[in-house]
Amino acid sequence: MTDSSRRNAAKFDAYAEDYTRLHANNVSVSGEEPDYFASYKVDCLERKGVQRSEHILDFGCGVGNVTAKLAERFQNVAGYEPSPASAEKARARVPSAVIHHDIAALPDATFDVAVLSCVLHHVPPSERPRLLEQLLQKLRRGGRLFVFEHNPFNPVTRYAVATCEFDDDAVLLWPWEAKRLLSDNGFTGVNLDYIVFFPKPLAFLRGLEPRLSWLPAGAQQLLVGTKA
Repeated sequence: MTDSSRRNAAKFDAYAEDYTRLHANNVSVSGEEPDYFASYKVDCLERKGVQRSEHILDFGCGVGNVTAKLAERFQNVAGYEPSPASAEKARARVPSAVIHHDIAALPDATFDVAVLSCVLHHVPPSERPRLLEQLLQKLRRGGRLFVFEHNPFNPVTRYAVATCEFDDDAVLLWPWEAKRLLSDNGFTGVNLDYIVFFPKPLAFLRGLEPRLSWLPAGAQQLLVGTKA
């Protein structure tokens, strides 16, 4: 574990008890709760053809917000979280998922899908290639990595990050930077979609969102790459 990984683990240990409340406060500008965004990510996996029986790894799963939604729809879900306090929260919340704290305990060449949900912006740029190398090692050949990250083009997103207590170390990735990061570190056929366009008052328009994936106005970006 790098020095920054240790710092992040200690940081999110301190936030584990209040993470859900703080997250809810931070996303309240959208009119939604954290569960909406967790479910949205799982919807994206299903739209991209992830099957119910595939083995899924939620890498950097935190207290299990996304893990819980994955476990509702997929049969084989595991998580990895370096913050011990957060990992314990995830285990209690999602008893059907195996939550690992030690990355060495994650089996190699096993997972069909890895999910990296708003993790990279907490990782110093110089350490991001190493993290992707670890994910490649855990995916089977032909496995896919789904990266969800904030979109710095979106002013509401930038405001939310700037006012988020646990995003004080965030270094956002520009879409072309995120795409190049995956392509340069072992992932092929990298695809970029923009996601999360409409706040709750405009929920009646959300059915249009899959058709807007080309428009760099979404609050988040989704990148999908494949292990050759």
